Amino acid sequence: MSEQSPPSAVPAENTARGDTGRRIAARRTELGLSRQAAADRAGMVSGYLKYLEEQATATPSPGTLMRLAGALETTVKSLCGANADLPPGVGRAASHPILVVMSDDECRQRLASHGIGRLAHDDEDGPVVVPVNYTVVDGTVILRTAPGTTPAAAVGKRVAFEVDRIDDALSQGWSVLVRGRAEAVTDPVTVRRLAGLAHSEPWVGGLRELWVRIGVAVLSGRRIKVR
Repeated sequence: MSEQSPPSAVPAENTARGDTGRRIAARRTELGLSRQAAADRAGMVSGYLKYLEEQATATPSPGTLMRLAGALETTVKSLCGANADLPPGVGRAASHPILVVMSDDECRQRLASHGIGRLAHDDEDGPVVVPVNYTVVDGTVILRTAPGTTPAAAVGKRVAFEVDRIDDALSQGWSVLVRGRAEAVTDPVTVRRLAGLAHSEPWVGGLRELWVRIGVAVLSGRRIKVR
């Protein structure tokens, strides 16, 4: 099969995206690249890239994956999910890295990109940190959980909330730290508004009807820049 064009016919039952296709599309979106721009970078037509992203049966060659990894500033392992069970940051440090203190505006911009962050607080056994889905609304961090869970135990306490992004391919990354007080949101009108603004359902599933707001009392951030 040519790497410059998709096959002329694809069975209807094979229209679900495969894991590699989802990772390619997600990385392209993360970089803010259109499909055409990414295809141009990789030296292929956009139709073939569309096929790779959308067809579960697509099997790109090692050469194609290498070109895509270069175009998307990542690694073949990342596109194939080979490091999915590994923690981020297993690669070597880049040459001549610089730790840059981010401005308040940059911290807020990166915090508002949404996704998964880490909530830290003290419970009866000591400090605890858990990952949670979150959304930024009106400059505050909003998360959704259930009574009796570790995140719910943060209500009424001063907490820390951290979000970051690690790029193993380039050995770069950033992190933003929020410190403030967590409080439960109980007003029905506000809850309905938050439900309409939330970017995603909690990945852990189940009934999550407790909304928690973290006010931003202290905000700081750092990023690694490579010369």
